[in-house]
Amino acid sequence: MAEFDTIRSTGRVAGAARIDEGLRAHMNKVYATMSIGMAVTGLVAYLVGTNEQLLAAIFGTGLKWVVMFAPLVVVFAFGAAINKLSAAAATAVFYGFAALMGLSISFIFAVYTGVSIAQTFLVTSIAFAGLSLYGYTTKRDISGWGSFLIMGVIGLIVASIVNIFMASEALSFAISVIGVLIFAGLTAYDTQNIKNTYIQMAAHGDSEWLHKSAIMGALSLYLDFINMFMFLLQFMGNRE
Repeated sequence: MAEFDTIRSTGRVAGAARIDEGLRAHMNKVYATMSIGMAVTGLVAYLVGTNEQLLAAIFGTGLKWVVMFAPLVVVFAFGAAINKLSAAAATAVFYGFAALMGLSISFIFAVYTGVSIAQTFLVTSIAFAGLSLYGYTTKRDISGWGSFLIMGVIGLIVASIVNIFMASEALSFAISVIGVLIFAGLTAYDTQNIKNTYIQMAAHGDSEWLHKSAIMGALSLYLDFINMFMFLLQFMGNRE
């Protein structure tokens, strides 16, 4: 009996060690994919944002509405189609989305100084790293935050669309403050959710699913970062 308990205990330890090792590899893939996506976004945004002709052609015409809302459409379509896509196709769609997002935010290089953009990016990176680390290491279950944060995001989208037509500075300020708080919370929430999802599904050993799960995790954290950056930029950015 004692030998059986020892074997069972050893098996549990070995299984936990495999999950820990796999989890680290999974999170590294998530962060690496997200980082490449951010690099693609930054490159596209810089190349377009520093080209006056391209900016005028996009944001000086009705095309700006397509560019502004296209990323939102792609996100919803990607989420609905992820189960039908191969891992390679999902990766390609993610990087294509990152390029499209770069196009949609390229105007910041015409509105804000390069120094303030760099400073805001640094502050966002530090805040993101701390929040994501908290979500990964905390023993507290923060899954209950999800429904409230998603409701907050929906409210932000509606308020932002309304403010396009109202152009209210007070509403814009309120949206920015609430947006920073919401996406700060989502960074911790999404990190914990990625971790918990891997632990729950790792036993299945489906490499294709795990790859696509890493892509969706990278997309979640990418959106948290880019939105937090854009809201912070409204506070910290020095206009040209």
